[in-house]
Amino acid sequence: MAQLEGYYFSAALSCTFLLSCLLFSAFSRALREPYMDEIFHLPQAQRYCEGRFSLSQWDPMITTLPGLYLVSVGVVKPAHWIFGWSEHVVCSIGMLRFVNLLFSVGNFYLLYLLFRKVQPRNKAASSIQRILSTLTLAVFPTLYFFNFLYYTEAGSMFFTLFAYLMCLYGNHKTSALLGFCGFMFRQTNIIWAVFCAGNVIAQKLTEAWKTELQKKKEERLPSIKGPFSEFRKILQFLFAYSMSFKNLGMLILLTWPYIFLVFVFCAFVVVNGGIVIGDRSSHEACLHFPQLFYFFSFTLFFSFPHLLSLSKIKTFLSVVWKRRIQFLAITLVSLFLVWKFTYAHKYLLADNRHYTFYVWKRVFQRYEIVKYLLVPVYIFAGWSIAESLKSKSIFWNLMFFICLFMVTVPQKLLEFRYFILPYVIYRLNIPLPPTSKLVYELGSYAVVNFLTFYIFQNKTFQWPNSQDIQ
Repeated sequence: MAQLEGYYFSAALSCTFLLSCLLFSAFSRALREPYMDEIFHLPQAQRYCEGRFSLSQWDPMITTLPGLYLVSVGVVKPAHWIFGWSEHVVCSIGMLRFVNLLFSVGNFYLLYLLFRKVQPRNKAASSIQRILSTLTLAVFPTLYFFNFLYYTEAGSMFFTLFAYLMCLYGNHKTSALLGFCGFMFRQTNIIWAVFCAGNVIAQKLTEAWKTELQKKKEERLPSIKGPFSEFRKILQFLFAYSMSFKNLGMLILLTWPYIFLVFVFCAFVVVNGGIVIGDRSSHEACLHFPQLFYFFSFTLFFSFPHLLSLSKIKTFLSVVWKRRIQFLAITLVSLFLVWKFTYAHKYLLADNRHYTFYVWKRVFQRYEIVKYLLVPVYIFAGWSIAESLKSKSIFWNLMFFICLFMVTVPQKLLEFRYFILPYVIYRLNIPLPPTSKLVYELGSYAVVNFLTFYIFQNKTFQWPNSQDIQ
């Protein structure tokens, strides 16, 4: 069975890479000039390729650290020495874009290894389910499209997934080092290094929590009753656990590489005067709470075979009725957050090359009341996501949702790319769905990818003040 799984994996990876190469060829023929954010990234990478690393050569419009450019130079430069290719060829737009296609192969392999590590291997059918899950996430539309442009998404994903894998194997120094590499691609990836530390802490808390529950059971101590009783019990446990210097010392010894990385990040923020480098005017942090709701909706849309069904809706309505006071409070708080903390970034309103422009224009801007009417959908989506993660411990869920909050809420711009990593981490950790649902999910991703590439290639247009094809 293991040998057969190896054949299936090799076939899936080979076919995906072959298809990606064919798409890359068509993409490159249609798009010979830098496009969208590539107008900043590609010239900067080419300057690095030519050996011009001084700060005076840095484009002030770039807001991320130079991880992508440094790795690209490390990948393409050897071709100049080994094959004798000219610098014009090795530093060309096509070669630099191809670096992301190589990252996509690494991501495919890392996703497979993560599914093998995260998901229990106790069924014969699980090998097919793991490979289908890997294939599905590898062609996840929001990520897959950007494998063909010179953006930071593919490399950011590679180093973050690699760090998570090393964390799960207990190699925390390597994990923190890879987390630093991810931070060099995108500063917000520091949150996923914190998540790796949180994963270790959650594991230790779960062990201590189980011991505590067993002890209470044996001593037959009276349990806390009333609303939010479970929440109060967990808070009491966390307070007691954190009061022990022995427990805190053990956690620090386990997570010190991540703590050191966080100190490096804090030093960077102090020296730099903020998280963003370069142009900060368009990347100001704010409390954009509806970003959580947008993420829930995004996840519901892309994981609908697992999160949306008639039985789930009936169960949700039943839970709402049983806990109507709690859900009423959640609804009122959500309505308030939508009312007071909804922002529309200038890029969202102006750049019609993005799906989010049309979502905002045709859904949210059409009628003011729409953003309030969607609150029940957000609550259902959030509940369904939480239900799908019930196989994970309460402490793992706590760490995940804290990191999700930290990575989404400070962003003013509604941009689906910001949801890629939290979505992939979420999707890796839900129980392996049945094969039929995975096929359905893969088919829906294929349709979205086909439509995206078709629209991109065949529905071009021009802006009134520019001759460039958009």
